[in-house]
Amino acid sequence: MNNQSSLPNSPFPELMHSKEAWRVFGIMSEFVAATQRLADIHPAVSIFGSARTPHDHPYYQLTEEISRLLSDAGFSVISGGGPGIMEAANKGAFYGKSPSVGLNIQLPHEQHNNPYQNVSQTFQHFFTRKVMFVKFASAYVVMPGGFGTLDELMEALTLVQTGKTRRIPIILVGSKFWGGMVDWIRNTLLVEKMISPEDMNLLHVIDEPREVVNAIFNHFETRGFQPSEEEIEKQLNL
Repeated sequence: MNNQSSLPNSPFPELMHSKEAWRVFGIMSEFVAATQRLADIHPAVSIFGSARTPHDHPYYQLTEEISRLLSDAGFSVISGGGPGIMEAANKGAFYGKSPSVGLNIQLPHEQHNNPYQNVSQTFQHFFTRKVMFVKFASAYVVMPGGFGTLDELMEALTLVQTGKTRRIPIILVGSKFWGGMVDWIRNTLLVEKMISPEDMNLLHVIDEPREVVNAIFNHFETRGFQPSEEEIEKQLNL
C-alpha cells in the first residue's frame, strides 16, 4: 500500500503563482509612481513619530514647531501622512514656506490621511514607502513613538551604517524619551562589540527645535545638500 498522500489536481497553486507574479507589477508601479511624484521634493527632511499622540500633547506641539522651522528654512517635510506626530509634522510644514509631503499607508486601523498635505502619495506596501522616506531625505528627525517609529529609526541607522545610503543626520528629539535607549546602545551594544565606536556618532539627541535645524545645516555646511554621483548611485541600489 502506498502511504504517501497525494493531493488531487487543483488550479489553486497555479492561480497563486499567477497572483504573486502580478503582485510584483503592483509593487513596481508603486515605486515608479512615488519616484515621479516626489522627484522635485528636495531638500527634504523625513519626520517620524507616534500616530497616537493627541493634538494637545507637548510632543505634537513640539513637532509642529520643528516642522514649521524646517519648512521656513527651505526644507520640504515628509511624514507618514497619518494622525498624531505625522499630522503635526505635515501641519507645521503646510503653514510654512516649503511643501508638506504625506506618504500615506493603507492600514486596517489607526491610519487616516491628515488634511495638511501639499503632496500626497498612498502606498499599499510598507517597504516601498520606507524606501521613499530614505531616498528623498536629507535628514531624519525622530520624535517619540512606538514600534513603527523604532522600525524607521533602525532601518535608517542600518542603511547609513552599512553604506547603503548616504550619511545623513539622524536626530532623536527628546533626551528624556530617548535617553534610556541611547544608554543601552552605548552600554550594551557597544560594550558587547555589536557595533563600532564610530556608530555612536550616527545619532544626535536634541531637545530644542531650532537646534534641530542648525544640526542639519551644520552637517551639510561643507558639502551641500545635493548628493554626489556616488551617493545617487547608492540611492538607486537601496
